[in-house]
Amino acid sequence: MHMLVLAAGPLTDVQPGLIIWTIVTFVIVAFVLRRMAWGPLLQAVNDREKQIQSSIDAAKKERAEAEKLLAEQKSAIAAARAESAEALRKTQSDMEKLREELMNKSKKEAEELKADARKTIEAEKNKAVADIKNEAVTLAIQIAEKLLAEKLDDGKHRALAEQFVADLQKQPAQPRA
Repeated sequence: MHMLVLAAGPLTDVQPGLIIWTIVTFVIVAFVLRRMAWGPLLQAVNDREKQIQSSIDAAKKERAEAEKLLAEQKSAIAAARAESAEALRKTQSDMEKLREELMNKSKKEAEELKADARKTIEAEKNKAVADIKNEAVTLAIQIAEKLLAEKLDDGKHRALAEQFVADLQKQPAQPRA
C-alpha cells in the first residue's frame, strides 16, 4: 500500500531560531501593545465604567428624590383634602348656627309682634268698652231727660224707649271724643 508521507516543508520544520525570534517578537509586540494600546484601552474602559456607575448612582439618587417628592405631593394633597373637608364642615356648622340664630330672631320678632298686637287689641277693646259705657251713659241721660220732661206711664215709657232706639238706628254713628 502506499504510504503516505508527509512532505517536509518550511512550515512544518521546527527551527529553534525562528521560535526564539517569534517569542521575542511576541514579547515586544505585547510590551508595545500594553504600553500603547492596552493602557489607553483599559483606561477608556475604566473611565466608561466609572461614567456608567456615576450615571446609575445619579439615576438612583434622582429616583429617590422623585419618590420623596411624590410622597410629599401625596401628603400635601391629603392635607389639602383634609383642610378642605374641615373648611366645609366649619362652613356647614356656621351656616347651621346662622340659620338657628335667624330662626330664633324670627321667633322673637313674631312673639313681639304678637304681644304688640295683643296690646293693641286690648287697648282697642278697652277703648270700645269705654266708648260703649260713655254712649250708654249718654243714652241714659237722654232717656232720663225725656222722662223728666214728660211724666209718662208704662205704655208711654215703652213707646218712648222704642222710638228712641229706632231714632238711634236711623242716625249714623257719631264718634265721641
